[in-house]
Amino acid sequence: MNVTLIPVTPFQQNCTLLVCDATRRAAVVDPGGDIERIAGEIERQGVTLEKIFLTHGHLDHCGGAGELAAKYDVPIEGPHPDDAFWIDQLEAQSARFGFPEPQPFTPDRWLGDGDTVTFGDITLDVFHCPGHTPGHVVFFSKDEQLASVGDVLFAGSIGRTDFPRGNHGDLIASIRNKLWPLGNDVTFIPGHGPVSTFGQERETNPYVADAVLARSGA
Repeated sequence: MNVTLIPVTPFQQNCTLLVCDATRRAAVVDPGGDIERIAGEIERQGVTLEKIFLTHGHLDHCGGAGELAAKYDVPIEGPHPDDAFWIDQLEAQSARFGFPEPQPFTPDRWLGDGDTVTFGDITLDVFHCPGHTPGHVVFFSKDEQLASVGDVLFAGSIGRTDFPRGNHGDLIASIRNKLWPLGNDVTFIPGHGPVSTFGQERETNPYVADAVLARSGA
């Protein structure tokens, strides 16, 4: 699987183009905006877009999903239905931050813990990881040891939980109980900033390193 990060929107969100090497079919994770930039990369690589995957309903992650889906006539899968209220507010979110008016959409498929998504010959496992938002999901490739974690975890930080229906305790539990068991060697793509590994964050992350959680009793 080939992976290309495409930073989009003024928030520099890590939209990701995933390509199945065997079939040259692709999926886009979290097209928050700048559709021309995403389309340009799809065309540059000469791949066929098959699906759009969403980790959660915040503007910078899903604001361009409707437009991209219409442009390529592909389905949108994710997030978990608990984030429907965020997607319903997409127009208001855009106005609040001065973003272009989005094309409304409803996901073709809502996702839950234990589901899988596919494109080409690739299968990704889905983990429901609430905390940053209640319906946040993470996509994981066991074969590639690669996770797309949205805004759950960052290199050296964790997702904010001060948005409506955010929950700090849920976020910590998601990281500890859903992400860490996948293995220290897993590389993860966060919603913003550089990639890292779960092992590196367990050693050094000031919020969720093993030593920090042990001291807090989490």
